[in-house]
Amino acid sequence: MSDSQFKTVAIAGGTGTLGYAIAEAFLNDGSYNVKILRRKPENENEKAKLLASKGAEIVYADYSQHDDLVKALKGTDVVVSTLNFDPKGAGFYDSQAPLLAAAKDASVKRFIPSEYGAKFKTGTHVLIDDKIKFGEEVEKSGLEYTYIYVGLFQEYFGWLGYDIKNKKATFYDDGSKIFPTTSLHDIGKYTVETLKIPEARNGHINVAGANLSLNEYLEIFEKVTGEYIFYLIFISH
Repeated sequence: MSDSQFKTVAIAGGTGTLGYAIAEAFLNDGSYNVKILRRKPENENEKAKLLASKGAEIVYADYSQHDDLVKALKGTDVVVSTLNFDPKGAGFYDSQAPLLAAAKDASVKRFIPSEYGAKFKTGTHVLIDDKIKFGEEVEKSGLEYTYIYVGLFQEYFGWLGYDIKNKKATFYDDGSKIFPTTSLHDIGKYTVETLKIPEARNGHINVAGANLSLNEYLEIFEKVTGEYIFYLIFISH
């Protein structure tokens, strides 16, 4: 077990894309008891089964019932939220507010909110503003906290115009602009590491696996695969 003050970690949204990567990282580290917090009603889920087979405890709770959520979090030292917004319902604030309230009443020590994006100023976007609003509540809660900022997920390069199957890349902006990207594996790994470093307490952690341009990412792909990608660049104005 870890020598740190933290022994048990609960991951809300642990069967989602990012949550699963973080859950696996905690299990692979082997220093913590890992809970995967899932919403009731109980249902079959392959990712939950895989995590349970690796030693995770699957815990179900009704997020609309405060006492039920508190019960599920009893004995938890750290809550890692990877809850996403619902395009047809709750935003980042509303989806996480019940979790934060329950964490406080369950005597959780640290809360890691569902940030995992770039850092923006308020007034930028309704989703970003929602994250900032929730962050203010986290900081007022009295719990320790850590914000984790990352680059674009490397697993979603298709969003940038890379069509690997057809060996083509279509850029809609200047291919020489540099921007950060981060793999899900690295996000999971560094989320675990934040519990081991004093600087992460009430801190802001930046995790960038690479800072390269679209053209440079393209060159790396060609070098690794030996394949040449024909690409077009469209400059936006």
